[in-house]
Amino acid sequence: MTYSAAKSKISAMNRPTLSAMAELLKPVTWFPPMWAFGCGVVASGMPVQGRWPLVAAGVLLAGPLVCASSQAVNDWFDREVDAINEPQRPIPSGRMPGQWGLYIAWAWAALSITIASQLGPLALGAAVLGLLLGWAYSAPPLRLKRNGWWGNSACALCYEGLAWLTGAAIMALGSWPHPRSLGLALLYSVGAHGIMTLNDFKAIEGDRRMGIRSLPVQLGITGAARTACAMMIAPQLVVVALLLTWQMSGHALAVAGLVLAQLLMMRRLLADPVAQARWYSGFGVPLFVAGMLVSAFALRAAAGA
Repeated sequence: MTYSAAKSKISAMNRPTLSAMAELLKPVTWFPPMWAFGCGVVASGMPVQGRWPLVAAGVLLAGPLVCASSQAVNDWFDREVDAINEPQRPIPSGRMPGQWGLYIAWAWAALSITIASQLGPLALGAAVLGLLLGWAYSAPPLRLKRNGWWGNSACALCYEGLAWLTGAAIMALGSWPHPRSLGLALLYSVGAHGIMTLNDFKAIEGDRRMGIRSLPVQLGITGAARTACAMMIAPQLVVVALLLTWQMSGHALAVAGLVLAQLLMMRRLLADPVAQARWYSGFGVPLFVAGMLVSAFALRAAAGA
């Protein structure tokens, strides 16, 4: 082997593959903020015609940029925990060598701010706040994820509330969304706190060993599962009550039906939270996010009344 060939081989080994980069950015996690952004667009009551470039840029910002950046940050600062819980991930497995994980996190954050700056001050502010919360969740000295109450709150706000706010603000051309829209965004953020807790059941052993006080670690498996269910259901019941108050009885009935289905499914979740958390995430959580869209359409209908 020639010197240049050997040098090229070593250089290639020191760079991550595209597949490792894609795995680091976790496309599967982009759906919640992209969905919440779409709900904000719908809730704005504004026509989408002629604004598709703005909507497309907002979807890109919510998922493949801000969310992906937070995923890269989390994997970098969680590399020791992942070495215990999920050693096959890109960084602990060595497929993301050196400090590439951190470099990608910084690059994605910079790209996110650049795109957000073109979408108006509210969108930019929401993106910056989302990125700050993403770093605060994972990185020292704050490392909010060390406590499940704070960490899950930061994630839930980023995934639901800020994304919804961004969608509504972009459609309103930078104006503050209607208070009803803000209220629903906040309520569904509270509900998302419970969804975040479901993700913690798969990492209990590593969290205990690394001093991360997730809710399953703090409250025990049964206590955390019951808390997660309460956090998911309670704000949805408030949404139903608000929709009834706003004379949107049809939408309220639809959300109530989705809540009832979730309650029935939670019986299986509570019977064995560790084994059933992934199942509930796949089948129960979609009912939660469906309720978000129904609520958004309620506001759209009210705006057109």
